[in-house]
Amino acid sequence: MALPLIAIVGRPNVGKSMLFNKIIGRRLSIVEDTPGVTRDRIYGESEWVGRRFRLVDTGGIEPNTDSQILSFMREQAQIAIDNADVIIFVTDIKTGLTASDQEVASMLQRSRKPIVLAVNKMDSVGAVDPDFYEFYNLGLGDPVAVSAVHGHGTGDLLDECIKYFPPETDEEDNSDVVQVAIIGKPNVGKSSLTNRILGEERVIVSNVAGTTRDAIDSYFENQYGKYNFIDTAGIRETSDAIEALGIERSFKALDQAQIVILMYDLTRDLKDFEAFYQEIAPRLTNKSVILAMNKCDVLPTSSLPTFSFPTEGWHQIAISAKGKLHIAELQQLLTEVSSIPTLHQSDIIVTNARHFEALTHALEAIHRVQEGLNSSLSGDFISQDLRECIFHLSDIVGEVTTDQVLQNIFRYFCIGK
Repeated sequence: MALPLIAIVGRPNVGKSMLFNKIIGRRLSIVEDTPGVTRDRIYGESEWVGRRFRLVDTGGIEPNTDSQILSFMREQAQIAIDNADVIIFVTDIKTGLTASDQEVASMLQRSRKPIVLAVNKMDSVGAVDPDFYEFYNLGLGDPVAVSAVHGHGTGDLLDECIKYFPPETDEEDNSDVVQVAIIGKPNVGKSSLTNRILGEERVIVSNVAGTTRDAIDSYFENQYGKYNFIDTAGIRETSDAIEALGIERSFKALDQAQIVILMYDLTRDLKDFEAFYQEIAPRLTNKSVILAMNKCDVLPTSSLPTFSFPTEGWHQIAISAKGKLHIAELQQLLTEVSSIPTLHQSDIIVTNARHFEALTHALEAIHRVQEGLNSSLSGDFISQDLRECIFHLSDIVGEVTTDQVLQNIFRYFCIGK
């Protein structure tokens, strides 16, 4: 069963991302005093009193806006609300209760999801600010006073959230989730490709370069496996401090990924892309790389470029993220690339050749036992295979001394008479 999901929502600049980072214990979401920094959904995991859960940070909700970006941010927040088990509605004691807070509260109540009201920026200890009590007018029950900066009240906040979690069951093992980073220059179609693969408008798509400002995790599961697609900010030189933070996150996502989808816009200058490759080449070592050449609907397949840098071992495919061309083939390619088994800390590695041989023989004997049971063989035959399995396992733990072991002892060790 999936972990419980808490959605953090509220109007812009009330401290949602700061609270998100405080709860998960690391600076995953970009924090700035500029409204609209968080534009997509940012996911993280945390634990409280023994319960693990997922947390999603959302862009600020502007109830009434003509901005395309702000409208899409509201849609992203609505998706998070629809998928959440509990909603943390963040307000700001500094600005007090606003008309926008009232409209957001009404929007949340229509979702019929449990809502925990957080009054943020209660940074002072001691007497409660009298303005705190006006938030009761939202009709969402008792507000929880928090300070995202100092961490005050976050425990009380999570205590309230956990009350609404579904019953605890065995949690999913996420060790087999394949990390896929989608990397490229700004506006080459990374976010469009992410949305096509996921089958929904998960991340904001715009013709404005720098729209994606953070590395956005998107979990996806199908019959072939589990994937975490990381849509990254376009990598380029920039003087924008917020965009620079997003680019730094892009490099971190690239370092953590097992598979890299490197995107090239076929309508752009090839030399510019090759210079971009030289910048990221050291980070592609020991990674599976898929070179996705986007906008193939604009150029004929016969005019696909020949790259000056080495691409041996890479997988190449021409796609159109906007036109939805060859997306299924790309998904199949991802399945093939990710089918290579990876080692985890919990895996058992057999380094001794004799032990490996003994385990192999023991497994073969067990298979014969299974076949015998399925064929209703006599117990005498089955017991013989069981004894053989036990013999090989005993060889490993030293209960059986074989001639090979004795030979190795006298060959590699000095034994006195």
